[in-house]
Amino acid sequence: MKLVVGLGNPGAKYEATRHNAGFWWLDRVAGQARASFRRESRYQGAVAKISTKGGDLWLLKPETFMNNSGQAVAALASYYKIAAKEILVAHDELDLPAGGVKLKFGGGLSGHNGLKSIAANLGTQDFWRLRIGIGHPRDTAASEREVVDYVLHAPRAEEQAAIEKAEARALDVWPQVIADEMEAAMLKLHTKN
Repeated sequence: MKLVVGLGNPGAKYEATRHNAGFWWLDRVAGQARASFRRESRYQGAVAKISTKGGDLWLLKPETFMNNSGQAVAALASYYKIAAKEILVAHDELDLPAGGVKLKFGGGLSGHNGLKSIAANLGTQDFWRLRIGIGHPRDTAASEREVVDYVLHAPRAEEQAAIEKAEARALDVWPQVIADEMEAAMLKLHTKN
């Protein structure tokens, strides 16, 4: 793994919204590694660098807004010659309940505009995804809400607690991720305790 991207929308207005689950997890990764983000206009985002046994690992929070996330990802990946298969994208996932978390390689984009932008800018869907469950409005009391309205609002307290537990579980497999032991990371993350 050479690039880990957290998806979200920049600015205080969106900070606590479900759509920023990728940002939240990447902030935890940076905190654990004692890495600091700094704005880099050439990459259209906030970046941090971690030194690992396998070399430099970049963390990126695009500041292009969700629908244009691919511009930032492609800019950094192109500059450092990072292949799509060496990229992990952490993002909110409607198709998993709040508290659910899955790691996968490639596959569909589930209508997620951030993933669509990344796939379009990289020219492939073959990158890793850390899917952080936020639930779907059809499964909650907010079932009449539009999806766009749902993802741009803060989760309820119990949902937030569940999301934080899922992010902690994903952080537990971080050593396997940076060691490029993705099968072991998936097995550990997907196995119920």
